[in-house]
Amino acid sequence: MTAAQSLPRFLLPRLSWTGPSGSITGASAALLQQARDSSNASLSRQPPHKRTYHTSGSSKGTPTTIPKRSLTAHFRASPPCFSQNQGRPFSTTPSRQRDHHFDTLRFVQRLQEEGFTEEQAVAMMKVLNDVIEESIQNLTRTMVPREEAAKTTYTQKVDFAKLRSELLSADSTESNTTRAAHERLTNDIAKLSSRLRDEIGRTQASVRLDLNLEKGRIREEAVSQELKIKETETKIEQEVAALRQQLEQVKFQTLQWLMGVCTGFAALMLGAWRLLM
Repeated sequence: MTAAQSLPRFLLPRLSWTGPSGSITGASAALLQQARDSSNASLSRQPPHKRTYHTSGSSKGTPTTIPKRSLTAHFRASPPCFSQNQGRPFSTTPSRQRDHHFDTLRFVQRLQEEGFTEEQAVAMMKVLNDVIEESIQNLTRTMVPREEAAKTTYTQKVDFAKLRSELLSADSTESNTTRAAHERLTNDIAKLSSRLRDEIGRTQASVRLDLNLEKGRIREEAVSQELKIKETETKIEQEVAALRQQLEQVKFQTLQWLMGVCTGFAALMLGAWRLLM
């Protein structure tokens, strides 16, 4: 197993793991072998101190220059399937320098130590750099810049402060309104209580007066009724006395009549007895 086969799949060159069929064809293998031979030949002719690459040691990510002969050999030895498989659109805008997020020179040297050629190492470095750049771009799409976050935080603080002041003002206004309404209701209740107390006093006085008047009228009525009763009793007694007198007279007359009848009958009896004798 070679060093290229022992590396992870995502670190391999784009030629070895991308393409229409997803596997290395015979033409691709031949081109890869040709690129290795040409890169070995160019490396043998080029001194090591002239091989310069992008490094992450610079603060601005400024790439170091590569000799023209190495660049020519690199682009000549690069297989055409890189540009065909990548399918990148053609653009006339000049490419701007990008910041590298890792030490490209050390990465390329490490790959070369593992058995890769310079072109393969550079290609893998570019692919890895593109993957990292795309991942960072995808990550930054969902993130908010610090300035925007600070601006949003400041806006929210201002809104919260404004809301708090409005709430305090509304609370103070409502408290004053409620206090004034409470005082007004208290005064109205006190006035109503006083009026109700006065009305109750007047009503009680009127009721007492009416009761006293009614008591006096009832007392007078009772006295008059007693007088009438006494008069009636007197009349009844007088009538009873008159009736008694009449009865006595009737009895006396009846006795007189009986005595006359008895006397007449006795005289008749004596006369009849004398005649019979």
